[in-house]
Amino acid sequence: MIQQHPKRLVAMLVALLVGGAGGAFAVASLAPDASDLPVRQLLEAVEPLPLLPQAQALEFHDFRLFRSETTRSTDSADSLLGRLGINDTAAAAFIRADGLARQVLLGRGGRNVTVEAGDDNTLFKLSARWNADDEGHFKRLVIERSAQGFKSRVETGSLTASTRLASGTIQSSLFAATDEAKIPDAVAVQLAEIFAGDVDFHRSLRKGDRFSVVYETLEGDGEPMRSGRVLSAEFVNRGKTYQAVWFQSPMATGDGGTATATGTPSKGGYYTLDGQSLRRAYLASPMEFSRVSSTFKMRFHPILQKWRAHLGVDYAAPTGTAVRSVGDGVVEFAGVQNGFGNVVMVKHRNNHSTVYAHLSRISVRKGQNVSQGQNVGAVGATGWATGPHLHFEFRVNGAHQDPLTLAKNSETIPVPAAAKPQFERTASFAKLQLGAAATVLHSSAQ
Repeated sequence: MIQQHPKRLVAMLVALLVGGAGGAFAVASLAPDASDLPVRQLLEAVEPLPLLPQAQALEFHDFRLFRSETTRSTDSADSLLGRLGINDTAAAAFIRADGLARQVLLGRGGRNVTVEAGDDNTLFKLSARWNADDEGHFKRLVIERSAQGFKSRVETGSLTASTRLASGTIQSSLFAATDEAKIPDAVAVQLAEIFAGDVDFHRSLRKGDRFSVVYETLEGDGEPMRSGRVLSAEFVNRGKTYQAVWFQSPMATGDGGTATATGTPSKGGYYTLDGQSLRRAYLASPMEFSRVSSTFKMRFHPILQKWRAHLGVDYAAPTGTAVRSVGDGVVEFAGVQNGFGNVVMVKHRNNHSTVYAHLSRISVRKGQNVSQGQNVGAVGATGWATGPHLHFEFRVNGAHQDPLTLAKNSETIPVPAAAKPQFERTASFAKLQLGAAATVLHSSAQ
């Protein structure tokens, strides 16, 4: 476990050492000087125990070894047991013949398997876990050796939640950094979504940017099954630090963030540590951040032979990649225009409008209300385009503006005044956790 989760252990040890130091200081200050204590020597003969009975006892001791692996879609009984260090022809034969094992284990990739084996690498017990659901349960296949041979059964287990702390530095991409830190893709995507109003993760990342994140993980039998919510995060982009903490007010809020007396908790959201909502009027990017889309950069226009950034932003991405509205609004146009091909234009408040061009598919119609993040179409290569990409424009009174600048400057909603004390406690704890994450990152870089 120390090798698997070093950062979490370091953070825990830091907390324990800080508390332990205070306790040690209090005891030491009351203790007498050791040089003043009387000293008495005592010699006693100790007869060693006979070695032969000890050796015989060790021979009969039943050692149990535990190993874990992840299944592959190409696994056979022999290949899976081989990776787990099991050399047991009877176990392999049972797995090949057993209906449950064939149905839920063989040919099923991505399932966590743990074995309990003897010191001769024979199988005592195999457990495979999968299908973690939203109700807090998972499925478990158990294959166990008995006096009559092997038996199998499927059980339902309960997930347990734990908190993990991780950090990393951008060298090439966010996903490369999260892979290095052993952070799940689902957490990396959440990280990008949390700061979507401040950082365009498709075109604004730089080598040396760094992040820290505290997130929930759901475990079955002590093994990670799925990722939960990001609880707090910090991202340093181009030298500027952005921080976020998840907070759910105990009371509902109305328009403008004022508390209401319904007694129903708010749905929760991410806030800066000083209490400003991170949900802005506009997202910085019209494309969700994903492992595929993150590998593409801003595009040189092959027909007009110039960069298109001054008229908008071009995002290269595979055909079919989802395109989303960056803000609430009404669809002003959805159809075909000469250079744009399939295009959607959305009208927002304050004479703001956005353009999504070269789409392979249009998912909205003229006059339709759309909300922030709603799908409006898919990346394509229609109109004046030689390859699949999205051309995106943000206009104010008809003039082109930088989307990221407008997103950063759009209004935010603060935590309701009545919930401020609880929020401050939550934010203080988040600050401590993020500070511990930064310490772990710094120590691992030495």
